[in-house]
Amino acid sequence: MNISAAEEESAQEIHIPADIDWEMLDKSKFFLLGAALFSGVSATLYPVVLVKTRQQVGQAQLSGVRTAFSIVKHEGFRALYRGFGTSLVGTIPARALYMTTLEVTKSNVGSATVKSGVPEPTAAAIANAVAGLSAAMAAQLVWTPVDVVSQRLMVQGSRPSCSSPCRYVNGIDAFRKIINTDGPKGLYRGFGISILTYAPSNAVWWASYSVAQRLVWGGIGCYFWKKDDESNENGSSSNNRIRPDSKTVMAVQGVSAAMAGGVSALITMPLDTIKTRLQVLDGEENGRRGPTIGQTVRNLIKEGGWLACYRGLGPRWASMSMSATTMITTYEFLKRLSAKNQESLM
Repeated sequence: MNISAAEEESAQEIHIPADIDWEMLDKSKFFLLGAALFSGVSATLYPVVLVKTRQQVGQAQLSGVRTAFSIVKHEGFRALYRGFGTSLVGTIPARALYMTTLEVTKSNVGSATVKSGVPEPTAAAIANAVAGLSAAMAAQLVWTPVDVVSQRLMVQGSRPSCSSPCRYVNGIDAFRKIINTDGPKGLYRGFGISILTYAPSNAVWWASYSVAQRLVWGGIGCYFWKKDDESNENGSSSNNRIRPDSKTVMAVQGVSAAMAGGVSALITMPLDTIKTRLQVLDGEENGRRGPTIGQTVRNLIKEGGWLACYRGLGPRWASMSMSATTMITTYEFLKRLSAKNQESLM
């Protein structure tokens, strides 16, 4: 991506590696390597997601650290990975659908926006926002059933306060019992609010990421501009063209992703808590239909006031920031590994 803003404000020209669009990718390598890389990322972050889910469903107001220690103490370390197999099996096709929709939409919208006369920085932010929105909506067709099943397994603890009345042996057993009890629609419990949570969250994240990158690169440009001024005062000259190394590029991507992830986590936290409650808790009050959004909100407020909607914010903030950082660095690394012509990236 060429960060023109940084170049205009600085006396030095920072050469940023070109962005890789959909047409430049070797698709078979992209999906194969993507499945492997993101499986590793999911395995690393899964315990944080499980702790966040326990906090959102449980009535006791424990911190994330105390919740994690309680799970390990009473249920063993393996409990932190309860439901991981189910999540992993579903995440691979969901991630493939997400990445395809993201790249195709970003490439098409970006080109169309630039052709319509919109400035490149604004066009990039718009393309990223639309792509993130579209990708999230498409992926939820797969992710929602996976979430419903894996989250039911996540909350099966030794304490009744944070577990569902129905016990599940594994993912297949959970899938079968949900179908028998609620029919296929049971797998899509919370689908609407999932769209309301993840679609805007992804749009905000990708747009924020685009803006954050430009701000960070602009800051680096100012740093080199000051450094260049000091060199000129000392009578030495420097090369006006600076090529950041791969570590610098990854660091900028990681910092920008963490900033965007934190903003998205804060904005969408109440919707995520309501979504998790809808997907996990069985409809004890409302028969087989399951609790409504209104009932869920009322129960949350009764338990802890409006702050109950932010229960699990710490783990979710950490999870989204870490996930965003690892995801974007892994994703950009994956795109470079999957590029058809490696020499054109230099």
